[in-house]
Amino acid sequence: MTPPPHTAVVGGGLAGITTALALADRGHRVTLLETRPRLGGLAFSFRRDSPAGQLTVDNGQHVFLRCCTAYRGFLQRIGATSLAPLQRRLDVPVTDAATGRTGRIRRSALPVPLHLAGTLARYPHLSPGERAAVPRAVLALRRLDPADPALDDEDFASWLRRHGQSDHAVTALWDLIGVATLNARAADVSLGLAAMVFRTGLLTEPGAADIGVPEVPLGELHDTRARAALDQAGVTTHLATRVRRLRPAPGGGWRLTLSSRALAPGPQPVRELTADSVVVAVPPDAARALLPHEALHDPSALAGFGTAPILNAHILYDRTVLDLPFLAALGSPVQWIFDRTRAAGVTEGQYLVLSQSAAQEEIQLPADVLRKRYLPELERLLPAARDARVRDFFVTRERAATFAPTPGVGRLRPGPGTRAPGLYLAGAWTATGWPATMEGAVRSGHAAARAVAP
Repeated sequence: MTPPPHTAVVGGGLAGITTALALADRGHRVTLLETRPRLGGLAFSFRRDSPAGQLTVDNGQHVFLRCCTAYRGFLQRIGATSLAPLQRRLDVPVTDAATGRTGRIRRSALPVPLHLAGTLARYPHLSPGERAAVPRAVLALRRLDPADPALDDEDFASWLRRHGQSDHAVTALWDLIGVATLNARAADVSLGLAAMVFRTGLLTEPGAADIGVPEVPLGELHDTRARAALDQAGVTTHLATRVRRLRPAPGGGWRLTLSSRALAPGPQPVRELTADSVVVAVPPDAARALLPHEALHDPSALAGFGTAPILNAHILYDRTVLDLPFLAALGSPVQWIFDRTRAAGVTEGQYLVLSQSAAQEEIQLPADVLRKRYLPELERLLPAARDARVRDFFVTRERAATFAPTPGVGRLRPGPGTRAPGLYLAGAWTATGWPATMEGAVRSGHAAARAVAP
């Protein structure tokens, strides 16, 4: 009896986990190799000893939308759908720090694009003329094809201005959404990626942009639940295991040279693994270092990816200061505020997380500087914070959280196949059509699995 094909998946982020599960479901024998001592890639949790007790902290705030069908399928596959519920209807409160006025981006049940007409007509952060100009850009977006290569060469801000959007409207509306989903401001975003995000999220189905926020730590989803699903599927998972070298094996397939973290001082143990095929599901720089030069269609492309940072500030108050699950801000260094009290296991006071995307200007600043910047802003945005005591303040940083979605990035993104037989790629940076999101990562894993086992 012929044994099932053996595939090694390098990388235990969402792309690698998805690939491993999909191949196991297709009957492959799968070995998953992850450098870190846990799964989840850049969407993970850790424990922190705080003055308020031990917290379970997400490294960054991650959300998804109803249109993220692949990620929602991933949650279903690992038995975690109920742990990350979606809004019944899109509802985003937006506060202007300068005026204290709060408006809301909401949808109705009307067909697209009328589902947003009411909220745009009442959105207080745009002038009447700016509100009247928004439909012009919306209708033009509907006519764009995000897959058109010509769109990849233009930046989103220039396109918006040509379609009647003022600089203020770009900041108060388009970047409010775009920075959070693309991790860059409109001037630094490929029109192709922007068109994909806004068309898919706002112009396909009325509920496409309804927001989902995990009610548990990310580690519960992407490590604990995912690892249980992998075990149940028969995947062999090796954590704290680095792939040092990848080369063709005599007689076919691939030989991987591995090293595992030693439990005691001294040289790390090294071993080898042979597989019929390999899926490399790591960031571009790591993939470039690992892949044989001849495997890449354009070896220089992987060096062309820029990165974009995300910073999160974590504040624990001695009382409740925000009575909403999340809040977006305008006219402030603060972008988005999330209440993570319950998810972190906090029983007294309130635990808020500030999610700061496109944080190039802040990512290197010391925590003390950020504390002095953010806490007064929170008092402007949340009056109840003025009388509250801060019990803990700390910062998490992902300096290379996503690839930079700049004009021209589309031509750099490879598909799942390589020039080397049996060698494949996965990762949110590959040619999924999506920006660097959890959805894109999961889609890349499915694409890689289909390439290995159609």
